Amino acid sequence: MIFDPVQLAALAAVHRRGSFDLAAADLGVTQSAVSQRLRSLEERAGTLLIRRGSPSVATEAGLRLIRHFDALVLLERQVAEDLPGVQAGAVSLRIAVNADSLATWVMPALAEVPGVLFDLVIDDQDFSQDWLRRGEVVGAITGHAGPLQGCDTQPLGALRYRATASPAYMARWFPAGVTPEAVARAPALTYSDKDRLQAQWVAARGLGARAEFPSHRLASTQGFVDACLLGLGWGLNPEPLVAGHLAAGRLVEVVPDTPHDVALHWQFARLTAGAIAPLTRALRRAAAQMLRIQ
Repeated sequence: MIFDPVQLAALAAVHRRGSFDLAAADLGVTQSAVSQRLRSLEERAGTLLIRRGSPSVATEAGLRLIRHFDALVLLERQVAEDLPGVQAGAVSLRIAVNADSLATWVMPALAEVPGVLFDLVIDDQDFSQDWLRRGEVVGAITGHAGPLQGCDTQPLGALRYRATASPAYMARWFPAGVTPEAVARAPALTYSDKDRLQAQWVAARGLGARAEFPSHRLASTQGFVDACLLGLGWGLNPEPLVAGHLAAGRLVEVVPDTPHDVALHWQFARLTAGAIAPLTRALRRAAAQMLRIQ
């Protein structure tokens, strides 16, 4: 069965933007045109492809067709690039990446890949693989080494973190040293409910069996650094973002010489490996410059 790429594009747009009006704006057509394309596609597929709501999301069958559409677009671009005289248009690549990688080393890699519009899904490295498993992205920077069915995995290295705080914060909350009792009272920083870095560091240092402590919630990589500088809390910050502050004494390590390394991997759908090869090469080059080899 051959599906209409125009109808598939409407399906993908509705799912990714969460509404018919936003999908219509992306596609440059009317909302009624998007609705008609989707109805026609559902009639051809013989099943519901979008659950209408706020937001509107694809069903399992819809996700399967979106994966097919993404692969088709990438493969067609690859063919176009191999044919002399064919001008390949910009293609959109949807990938999942953790916020700290995006803030430290991923952006230069993206800038090296011309003719691509990136649609970035920001999620914790322990959960970014789920987007790839569901087929909602073509690749993911993840903390999982795999294997994942239908996907290839390439190790990138480890992003090093330092548990940091301002000197004034240390004097206020840890005047007698960093003890389990003091950690249980001192406010920390947490990116989201998925963020386990601070808890992992506390447990690894033997500073709390259950790693429970009060915490601010702050979903911003740069916000973590700023909050530490201002004495709002302590937190795990990527070493590249705080090295200068540590050298200048604006920040100190909560416990000296206790880095926390997070291994990262690039996972991508095997079917589109050739089409996204330039991105894979760019990510590996950028990772080699910034991440630690394990």
